[in-house]
Amino acid sequence: MKENSKAGISETVLSEAEAFVRQRLLNEGTGHDWWHIYRVVRLADKLAEREGAETGIVRLAALFHDLADDKVVASKEQGMAEIAAWLEDHGVGERDWERILEIIATLSFRGGGGAPMTTLEGQVVQDADRLDAIGAVGIARTFSYNGSKGNLIYDPGLPVRETMTEAQYRQERGTAVNHFYEKLLKLKDRMNTAYGRELAEKRHRVMEQYLEQFFREWEGEDLQEL
Repeated sequence: MKENSKAGISETVLSEAEAFVRQRLLNEGTGHDWWHIYRVVRLADKLAEREGAETGIVRLAALFHDLADDKVVASKEQGMAEIAAWLEDHGVGERDWERILEIIATLSFRGGGGAPMTTLEGQVVQDADRLDAIGAVGIARTFSYNGSKGNLIYDPGLPVRETMTEAQYRQERGTAVNHFYEKLLKLKDRMNTAYGRELAEKRHRVMEQYLEQFFREWEGEDLQEL
């Protein structure tokens, strides 16, 4: 196992960051709530330990990552500025907060067109966030998010978008089931770390099994078994 460190970031800062983010996102209703952050942090900690990433950078980036996501906040730019201000106010060094902000700015899927992560810490946080988007929890979050946006569960007349811009990904009408094919089923092959890929394989199979059963029930094929 590679050696890792907290990069000079104190436990007090980490604890205060956790309390701040928890307060901001506890009642958020799109599946990007505090408990999503909680799971991403736990996943990121395990990946950082396996990969030898700097755990302080990883932990803060994982904690703050959705406070700059325009699915949650009004403006990504405003969110990034608020995160930067918080980090500076709490004594996080410039080199460290610049690395944290770079991770957050690059994290999102963006319709599949996002830039690749340039640091191991970024790869770890991105893998952790993507792992929470797939598997059983990912299925639940998909329907929570699409319900919050007013999207249908499924519409056979609405085709899956094979490619799309970030604007299309954010703004065009979709369905919860189409989201599996437009994003979630692609994530397994976009993981950065070896352990992330291993976990993603298992969670990917859960989604495949779910969708197989979903379409059997949609067409009533399971009724033949009664």
